[in-house]
Amino acid sequence: MQKKTYAVRYVAGQPVEQIFPPSAMLHLRKALLPKESVISNANNLKVLIWNIFKQQRSDWMSVLQGFGKDAHLMLLQEAQTTPELVHFATSNYLTADQVPAFVLPQHPSGVMTLASAYPVYCYPLREREPLLRLAKSALVTAYTLPTGAMLMVVNIHAINFSLGIDVYSKQLGPIGEQILHHKGPVIMAGDFNAWNRHRIHVLYRFMSEMAIKEVRFIHDHRRKMFGLPLDFVFYRDISVNNASVLVTQASDHNPLLVEFNTAS
Repeated sequence: MQKKTYAVRYVAGQPVEQIFPPSAMLHLRKALLPKESVISNANNLKVLIWNIFKQQRSDWMSVLQGFGKDAHLMLLQEAQTTPELVHFATSNYLTADQVPAFVLPQHPSGVMTLASAYPVYCYPLREREPLLRLAKSALVTAYTLPTGAMLMVVNIHAINFSLGIDVYSKQLGPIGEQILHHKGPVIMAGDFNAWNRHRIHVLYRFMSEMAIKEVRFIHDHRRKMFGLPLDFVFYRDISVNNASVLVTQASDHNPLLVEFNTAS
């Protein structure tokens, strides 16, 4: 029997809540938007993206506190819900939504999206690794921009170990359906595990079909495998002000920091 996919929401001072996939996609929902759903009071939107390697290395907290202290959104992969991370998330952000991909001895691990606003839409996704039988997760959330437009945010940790590209492509399918139906800005980012030319081809074809652009880094210090970067940031209907990569030993991936202009 397949386990139900859900997100776990952490909010300071409130009980932990399970969020199941909504019955209707974002473009079909007609809901009143709370004022806390506005992600930023200005047109500048700062986003941190990082595979945090289950917090197995030292100094991960100092990176979060330093490099991402002013971020409106933090998209983490392999985030293990230890008390330290949950405390950081609920102390610095209004909400933190995690999709548990698999349970380690004590704490679930998966993608986690920390936001300075309540999401008005939350769609968790999971896909099982065909070889290791471990799952990878993704999360689609949405927030209101000061312009009134709805920003869709996709946080993904892509399938890693598989023969061929079928399962890799399958994981992107439901995400693509969400993006195609959304009329507005999109940010899609995370660890795409695109470590061979077949996966890169699938990813760039997906990018073309979704009409999303890739964020380019002038000083590209992204971690690579077989000469190819693993982490990417894609966007639509907004522009990039700045994009940088922090070199650190606090994970086996380097964090990406992108500042978007949401007025364009």
